[in-house]
Parts: sequence; C-alpha cells; structure tokens
Amino acid sequence: MIKKPLHNFHIPVMGLAYTIDSPVRVAQYGISSVISIIDDEIIEKMKNFYSHKFNLNYASISTKVEDYRAKRITAYLDLLDDIVTDKFEAFKEEISKNKTALSNFVDMLPNTSELKSGLEHFLSQKDGIASSIKHFIEKHLSPGNIDVNIMTKVDKDNFKNKQQLPVIYNDAHASLRGFANSRLSSSVVLSAGMNPRLYSYIEEFEDFYPDEYGNTKKKIILKVSDFRSAMIQGNFLAKKGLWVSEYRIESGLNCGGHAFATEGLLLGPILEEFKQKKHELIDSSYTLMNTALQQKGKSPVAQHPELRITVQGGVGTAEEHDFLLNTYHIDSVGWGSPFLLVPEATSVDQETRKLLLGSKEKDFYISNLSPLGVPFNTVKGSSNEIIRNLKQSKNRYGSSCPKKLLALSKEYSPEGICTASKKYQELKLQELETEKHEISSEIYQKKRENITEKACLCVGLVNAAYLENGLDIKGEKQGVVICPGPNLAYFDKEVSLAEMVKHIYGKSNVISHKNRPNIFINELIMYINYLKKDIEEFSGNVTAAQVKKWKNFKENLLQGIEYYRNLLEQTEFFKKDLNIRCHLQYNKSALLEIVIPEN
Repeated sequence: MIKKPLHNFHIPVMGLAYTIDSPVRVAQYGISSVISIIDDEIIEKMKNFYSHKFNLNYASISTKVEDYRAKRITAYLDLLDDIVTDKFEAFKEEISKNKTALSNFVDMLPNTSELKSGLEHFLSQKDGIASSIKHFIEKHLSPGNIDVNIMTKVDKDNFKNKQQLPVIYNDAHASLRGFANSRLSSSVVLSAGMNPRLYSYIEEFEDFYPDEYGNTKKKIILKVSDFRSAMIQGNFLAKKGLWVSEYRIESGLNCGGHAFATEGLLLGPILEEFKQKKHELIDSSYTLMNTALQQKGKSPVAQHPELRITVQGGVGTAEEHDFLLNTYHIDSVGWGSPFLLVPEATSVDQETRKLLLGSKEKDFYISNLSPLGVPFNTVKGSSNEIIRNLKQSKNRYGSSCPKKLLALSKEYSPEGICTASKKYQELKLQELETEKHEISSEIYQKKRENITEKACLCVGLVNAAYLENGLDIKGEKQGVVICPGPNLAYFDKEVSLAEMVKHIYGKSNVISHKNRPNIFINELIMYINYLKKDIEEFSGNVTAAQVKKWKNFKENLLQGIEYYRNLLEQTEFFKKDLNIRCHLQYNKSALLEIVIPEN
C-alpha cells in the first residue's frame, strides 16, 4: 500500500549543505526534505561524522578509489536511509506508548490529515491501547522522503592525467549515478534547466522506469519556472520511457539561492496555467512514455502515474499556504528560508544564524556573487563578504578554488576555470588594464567590480555545516556564503521545529513584522525593480531584439497585475487584505513610468 504524505509542505534544498542532513533531523516526523548531492567532499565528511556518531560501519572512501564521487554519494544516501529508518522505528515506539509525545505529534499535523483524526481518537481513549495505536501507526505512518537535488548546470568535465574522462564521469552525471545506485526509494530534483546529456543518462538506470502499475522506485522531479518549460522537458523524458512525477514551480526572484527570472511572468498566472492545463501535461507525457516503453520491450503502464504540482518561493503565512493549496490545487508548498532559523531542521552556524535574525528588508539583495553568471540571492554582512572585502583592500582577489565544482569557463583552459578563482580574476584584471584608457572611469569601475564580486560558492555554501558540526575546515579562510530568499526579512527569531510547523498550519504565528507584503506583491515589486535595473545598467547596443524582450517583459507584468485585480473579486483571501488593491495600483503606476529605449 502506498502511504500518503503526512504533510502538505516540504523543505527544499538550500545551498550545498544547509539541508545536507535535514532528513536525519525531520524525516521521522513525516517531513520530506531535499539535500544537494553535488559536493562529494562535504558528503564524505558528513557520512564519516554520522557513521561515528551512530556507530555505523561505513568506511571512508578515498579520492584515489575508482568512481569515488558516485560511491561517496551512494554510501551517504544509504547511511541516511539507515539512520532515518532507525529513528522512525524509535519514534513510532515512543508515540505508541507515550500519550504526551503522541499529543505533541498530532499537534504538528495539518487539520486536513486523515491520520490526525485517527490519532485524536486514540488520545481520547483510556490507557492500555498501545497495541492498537501501534497497529494503526504501522498501517498509516511513513517517514518523510530523503530527496536529492542536482543542479544540472554543475556538470563539469573531469580529467585524469590531463586526459578528459568519459561524460559519465562529469560532476552531475556522477551525482545521478550515486543516487541511482543507492537503496533509496525517493526522488531526484533536477534544477536550473534542461541538460539533454544528463537527462538521457537517466535511461541507463532501471529504478527510474515505472512498472505496469505506474510505480517507480526512483522518481523524477523537475524544478520549473513556467508551463512551456515543463511541457518541453516532460515530453523529452517521456520519449525515453521516463515519467516526471512532480513539477516543482519556483518563484523566479522571490526565492533563495540562484534567481532564475522569468520573462516577467508572475507566480499567480503561472500557477493558473498549470491548473488549467495539467491534463495536457499528463496526456502528452503518458502517450509518449508508453510508446517508448513498448519500443524498449517494457510493459506499458495501464494508467498514467501520479503527477504532482508543487510550488515554493516567498511563502510566509498559513493564509498564503492554504491559498496556494486550495486555489491552484497544489499538492505541497515548499518552505525554505524560514527553516534556516530552525536549528532542529537545518545546518547553520551560530554566527550566520545571528546575522539572519538581525537582517532587515534592506539587507537582502540580488547579487552577482555566483560564478555561474546567474543572479544570486544573499544578505549583507556575511563572514564571506567581510573576508573578501579585507582581502581586496590588500589587492588580493579571487579564491584558491580548491574544489573546482564551478570551473566551467573554457576561456583559458579546456579543463575549465572558475570565474571566482584567483587565477581567472588576475587574468581578467590584467586584460581590463590594457583597455583602461579606452573606456570611461565609470565603465572601468563597473567592469572591475563585476570581475571581483564573484565568490567561491563551493566553499562558502558548505562552511556553515562544517562549523555547526565541529568539522575541521582546511585551506584558505573564506567564511560563509548564505543564500536566503528576501522573505526571511520578516522572520526575526529562532524557533523550534514544532513552532514552525504550527506556523505553517495556522496554529501559531512566528512573524512579528506587522507590514509584510503579500507573497504576490513582493514578487511583483522585485520584478519591476529587476526590469528597471536591467534597462538602466544595459551597456551594449540596444537592438530590436532587446527592445522586444523588454516590452514583452513589461507587458507580461501588466497582464499579471490585471490577473491579480480580477482575483481580488473572486477570493476571500484577497478580499481580506485591503492593502493589496493599493499595492497593485501603485506598482502598476511605477511600471508604466518605466521607459523602454528604442533601438
């Protein structure tokens, strides 16, 4: 029997290590979370840490071992499965015998949960019913998923003795193999766009294929920003006999980490399109998948497997959570950045968590820190920023680049080089000096900042986990890079896991900020500012294509505003918030004032 998820929220991946061990912390309560499996070094360190902590017999895997990267990932995922299984069994035993523990657990469940009503029945009974509770729990309770994330762009070619290794040893390919060879029955979340070579590699592993009943041991989740992208990627995989079990829609700017802005398409209209056209996704993929399965000599699926639509990015209140679930028929809502303030759920060092607690709206911003060249959400005052500024005051730029996960630029070497590295920045700064007298001082300074602003994410995004768990940090001191969404500005206190879950379900409130804008308004403001900045800072020749892009962006925003104005009349959620109408009108006026240059 397939047990339904206990919760209608999940904890998305955050950075390279902020959720690296979240399943150990929260899975026994039925909460699903996602870990990044790109960095095999932090994975190996955490595997050794937990193997020692729980007296498990997991040996270290050296970088000298053949296919060490994939093997490290497989071993860590198997270890997590062992720990979560043991903790889940212990938790079931505890709540079947201890009514206080059972009551606390029931209080963390959504009111719509069938399990909750069943357990409340036992709470009202007298003692001596432990065996009945245990039987009920065994039948209905399941741990949260240990899902994994692979950022498809982080797929660097690898070399040995100056010879390029086959594609299957690329970083993302090896990560996928590590997950595929693990004993987990969970999902891989593929983010940052389509990587055809990586997607094709999934065909090599039987666990990703559905059986004749549509059951799949390892599922595929695609993180997408619009319906068109979902249809293209879903059909691409379906033609290989693979089913996308979930489309995870992420608000392009109102999220943490890398910000993949849409062409002005706002979250509400995007969700509406998924709601209206979900059957198109299902019908198209189902037909293509069955055709491919038959061509591969596999049994076709009798009826289409489950397809879930989930959303994440900027959600902050129970009202918003319920609105997304009910209005757009969403299956689960991702709550990311607020869990950075929950020590029971995420791996964050004390200094960084203190920084987050004290940061205000003005402190959260979209930066150019990422070597990928994609806008990156961060906060002012991180230890990484302080260290970089100190180094630059001494005319020292760039990182030693010990991991090379983002060494993707082939500009100076076929083996790749990271734009945040010392070597790359020194070369670029030398080139810039040769053209110094041909450009204005303003353009010179802007180009210089663009070169030196890049930070080493490979190290900065894992250091918090090292610090929190007391693990040694070797090499150059780089501090912590943190990538929260701007929504975290409205959360200003450390809370327990139970308190945060109750906040999500509307049983308590952990936000003290009285003037937090609605999730949709926040995103709208960010997109208007994004368009304005893009026009102001554009330094190339204004072509017809560029003008068309800006006009399309602006028109999509205007259509989004009209969509929200119509929604005002239809939903109680919007009717109750009297400020939304004013916000929409004000931001529409601000948008209309933006002048798009002509080519």
